[in-house]
Amino acid sequence: MRLGAPELDALAQVTSGLLDRAGERVDDPAWVGHARRAWEDSPTEVRRTVREFRRNSGPDGALVLRRLPIGASDLPPTPMVRGSVQRVPSLPAATLLLFAAGLGDPAAFAAEKSGALVQDVVPVPGQEEVQGNVGSVELTFHTENAFHPHRPDYVMLLCLRADHEGLAELRTSCVRRVLPLLTPRTRAALGRPEYVTEAPPSFGPAGEGTAHAVLTGDPDDPDWCIDEAATRGVTPEARAALAELSEVTHRTYTAVRLRPGDLTVVDNRVTLHGRSAFTPRYDGQDRWLQRTFAFSDLRRSRDHRPGDGTVLVK
Repeated sequence: MRLGAPELDALAQVTSGLLDRAGERVDDPAWVGHARRAWEDSPTEVRRTVREFRRNSGPDGALVLRRLPIGASDLPPTPMVRGSVQRVPSLPAATLLLFAAGLGDPAAFAAEKSGALVQDVVPVPGQEEVQGNVGSVELTFHTENAFHPHRPDYVMLLCLRADHEGLAELRTSCVRRVLPLLTPRTRAALGRPEYVTEAPPSFGPAGEGTAHAVLTGDPDDPDWCIDEAATRGVTPEARAALAELSEVTHRTYTAVRLRPGDLTVVDNRVTLHGRSAFTPRYDGQDRWLQRTFAFSDLRRSRDHRPGDGTVLVK
């Protein structure tokens, strides 16, 4: 979706006004509350689009909003360290918190990126081969935090800076596209709890989750839960089903090259995401995305969030 100039100007007024009300930290509950209230002042077309996406994320399960006002010309150098997050309020952070409020509520995980609500996705020297947000090799398809019982409903990725060549692709694969291409035998196998998923490297030694199915819910419009790099089948049928699923997803994915100000919202319940390989230069101008998770019903994870806060601690 490309917003017109009037909508972009109105959105800039909302995010700038939100930034004016910020304290010293992005994660300040007061600022999160301001973002929740400021969402109602966002342009009608933006609120309508997000509301319709929440109700039905469509055949691709992803929404891209182009060229949002984020002050791209005033950005500092791209960070180059593990665990990099955005703690100081900024226009990109205001944008992410605003849209998180439109989708539900922002929250994060204590074991990942120190529980920050706004996290940097940047290449880190020496981590090129890592299957995670610090790597620069191809990132395989995955449900975000597939191992966790309280996965985010939406993953928001805001592009602050593209890769030097402008070739890196954000890739998505929606179950609504993939399901009709699978054999009945594979669909049945993916619906049985014969899979286990390890935690991603960013969580540290968190171990595996419990046995789960890849497809759950309505057989005609299921949710799915899988991480190509971390999910394994525990039966021969399950392993064969994963092989067929991988072949189909890699044959049918959708790709988009993000530019500064582009915000992608991925419906994490029905859509996998990944990334093509790219070549970082570590010169302060490398690809830089910022990420925030949104939960449509934060109440479900209440026992994981001390004090009804925004950080899941287990």
